[in-house]
Amino acid sequence: MNNNQTMPVQAEKSFGELLKTAINEVNSTQLQSDAATASLVRGDNIDLHNVMISAQKASITLQAALEVRNKAVEAYQEIMRMQM
Repeated sequence: MNNNQTMPVQAEKSFGELLKTAINEVNSTQLQSDAATASLVRGDNIDLHNVMISAQKASITLQAALEVRNKAVEAYQEIMRMQM
């Protein structure tokens, strides 16, 4: 019985770590896009198509993260509406 009580804490910790990793990945993609855009503006030797690909990757990553967040909020709201 004691083992069952510790499992949610372990699951919560791993979920938290997973969430933190995912958010850091989204942030990293956004920062790469910003750096590529800044390089283009400065006139550095960077291809426009690479800047556009980087910006599109950042946009898609952010949109995916928002969709996951929305689904998590919907699931939470659904659970809260359930009768006990």
